[in-house]
Amino acid sequence: MTLREHIVELRNRLLISVLAIVIGTVAAWFIYDEAFRLLTQPFQESVRQLNPGIDETKPILTLNGVGDALTFQIKVSALIGLVVSSPVWLYQLWAFIAPGLHRSEKKWAMLFAGLAAPLFAGGMAVAYWTLPKGIAILISFTPHSVQNLIEIPHYLDFVIRTMLVFGIAFLIPLVVVLLNMLGLVPASALAKFRPYIILVIFVFAAVATPSGDPFTMCLLAIPMCLLFFIAEIICRINDKRRGRKAEELLAD
Repeated sequence: MTLREHIVELRNRLLISVLAIVIGTVAAWFIYDEAFRLLTQPFQESVRQLNPGIDETKPILTLNGVGDALTFQIKVSALIGLVVSSPVWLYQLWAFIAPGLHRSEKKWAMLFAGLAAPLFAGGMAVAYWTLPKGIAILISFTPHSVQNLIEIPHYLDFVIRTMLVFGIAFLIPLVVVLLNMLGLVPASALAKFRPYIILVIFVFAAVATPSGDPFTMCLLAIPMCLLFFIAEIICRINDKRRGRKAEELLAD
């Protein structure tokens, strides 16, 4: 395939991806109310935890500008459209780069894609579950005589950042396994540096969680440690298999 044909193919796949995102965004516009309720549910739950009764100083979500409501709805719809259309544009990306990969590289790429999606989704689900507690801890520092008015765009950024951090963190053990499969990280090294890795995981959780509270930190660090132990076991099994294969080759 010539350079011109590559450029034409890239253009066509980009157009399909953009069209899928636009269609997803338009569809998300009609379910905005439900999406807004889902996004603000952690905040409402945290407020109920702090103020079970009616209080004039209880925290509320606000929009300050005349056009902020429209801008926010467009932003949320575009975000949902990007997520909903991800199978389309991810397939277009894969279809563009796959012809240039070797057979073994395709196998590892498909393995990574098949495991990465549920791990990333699981991390985001854990983040969503921990958000009410984390938000309640942060809001609890507001003085009793002060009403905390939280701008909705800032709140959305906080929620998205938290869920992305959890989702990406859950992918780290998968990366470790893939590096082991490629022969770059032996299981013996993981076992040797296990205490330091666990310490780094807790430090990462403390720094990465936007809320910064111990509860959210532990809910990120503990699953990461469990996933790391599973990754270490898989790496150990793979190293033994590789060692047996090497011995058979030497025997032959």
